Amino acid sequence: MADNINFDYDADEVINDFKSKIKWPKAEEVEAVITPDKMPLRILLAILATALSGGVAYYFMLPVINFKSVDFYEFILLLIALFVFFFGLFCNAHKKVERKEYVKKKSVIPGIIALVVVGVMAVGWLVGATVFRAKDYSEIMKIQSADFSEDFSDIRYDKVPRLDSSTALTLADQQLGSLSEYKSQYVVSNTTTQINVNDAPVRVAYLEYADVFKWFNNTKNGLPSYMIIDVISQKVSVINLKEGMKYSPTELFNEKLKRHLRFQYPTEILDESNFEIDDNKNPYWITAVLDKTIGLFGGTDVKGAIITDAITGESTYYDIKDVPLWVDRVYSDTLLLQQYNYYGKYNSGFWNSIIFQDNVTVSSPGNGYIAMDDDVWLYTGITSMKSDTSNFGFILCNQRTKESRYYQQSGAIEEAAQKSAKDALQNYGYDACFPILLQIEGQPTYFMSMIGSSNTVKGYALVNLDDKTIVGTGVLSDGKSDARSLNQAVENYVDALKDKGLIDSNISTSEVIVDEEEQPSGTTEAPAAPNTNGSKITGTVSNATDAVIDGNTYCYFEVSGVYYYVKAADCMEALFIQNGDNVEIKVKDGSGKSSPIEASSIIKK
Repeated sequence: MADNINFDYDADEVINDFKSKIKWPKAEEVEAVITPDKMPLRILLAILATALSGGVAYYFMLPVINFKSVDFYEFILLLIALFVFFFGLFCNAHKKVERKEYVKKKSVIPGIIALVVVGVMAVGWLVGATVFRAKDYSEIMKIQSADFSEDFSDIRYDKVPRLDSSTALTLADQQLGSLSEYKSQYVVSNTTTQINVNDAPVRVAYLEYADVFKWFNNTKNGLPSYMIIDVISQKVSVINLKEGMKYSPTELFNEKLKRHLRFQYPTEILDESNFEIDDNKNPYWITAVLDKTIGLFGGTDVKGAIITDAITGESTYYDIKDVPLWVDRVYSDTLLLQQYNYYGKYNSGFWNSIIFQDNVTVSSPGNGYIAMDDDVWLYTGITSMKSDTSNFGFILCNQRTKESRYYQQSGAIEEAAQKSAKDALQNYGYDACFPILLQIEGQPTYFMSMIGSSNTVKGYALVNLDDKTIVGTGVLSDGKSDARSLNQAVENYVDALKDKGLIDSNISTSEVIVDEEEQPSGTTEAPAAPNTNGSKITGTVSNATDAVIDGNTYCYFEVSGVYYYVKAADCMEALFIQNGDNVEIKVKDGSGKSSPIEASSIIKK
């Protein structure tokens, strides 16, 4: 029988025949759509999984629940995508083709909802597009003309900010490095806010935890202090807090400022928060509340502000007209410059800004700040879209009220003035801060600090607006004091004006320069002691605080409306005195009645 067995066959044919009998059908070959069993349970599980995942996404993404926010629509699309994913997962669509087809058919409704959401976004953008609403955009910011000579007549060159954000941070970092108690635990935040404290311009910076491990080690007590950088005297104070700041951008969970505010105000569109202090040096976060005034997403403006206590987390909303006077920054630099550019570009229509560009102006690159009327005003030049060498004028914008003033002062653009200043000191290799326009001897003049490689102020320069070849400089490296270097720049500048015949040659520089005896601004340095006899004072402390100045801790106490201070190294007990304590203060010999008064000792009774 073995001779009758036929072994002549094709193995591939046999294998392919076997595979054809057991092969799984392709998706396009499936005609039946099988409904999975227990569908109500599967849908419920998909909804629960979507809610749980959406909750986690909300906690970290923090979208605003507001129809005028793109984040809101993106979050809805994410929830739809999550539901479809979990619905397919619980229907085992990834394992069974017929159930995959069922999920596809049932996903049509979520798909339609997603398309409607995208359509609403598209229509919302379209009705707010600048091509259709150019006039509305140009009217967001109201500009009023002002007189340069009148408004700037009382602004002295020795009272304008000499530090920008970068140099202020460098000084703050140096000060933090001298404090052994904060070593390696904290770093200075990478942003500072320019504000006025008791009518003096300063920058304030908060601390951040150095890393996540330092956060675990210190978050219970919060951030222990913040820094004040005097932008005129360039002195830095570390203000130690009796109770640490529990709410800040550097926290990780519910105390993280953005999350804390979102949970309190889930429907408000929030701008970035700014760190500020009031006139009593209490720390707060100022957060602008935004509104979209054109279409759904266009015409961003500020409708109010939220003031948050950095220690307790308590927040209060104020309409823009009711924001307290001590608050200095509600409108951000970016928003103010954007609104001016809308005005400058679209004042004569959208197509004019593209084709003809008649009377089209924009803000020049960069901006600075001026303290005026106890407010902070943003400064920037105004130039043409077709020119990058000259300005038509400049604007000042109040960062609390948005009041905006235009000054028609044509001349060199700020970048050109900076270059002239650098050329005048090219042997030193200094860079120039963004300049501020001042009036010196009736001449519009750019004032700027010159910055060395260590990112600290090394001198000053003055450049004439109309003729950028007229430059006056003064540098600290010549062995002069800061005040002497500043006056040297003014003297050189006045002499150059005389040489050009722009001012009377009989004008004496002594009539122009300021007293070179540098006086502290009252915000950052320990006060000098007046010369009278000492005495003993008793009373109850109503306000206790301390500050670190040049590495030394000073304790300040208000008793019966008068402030006293003592150096902690001379009286360690002062560190433990709190509000409400009854104390005996021994006024130091040589001190007088001017508050704050220096004390030799302060003890609890």
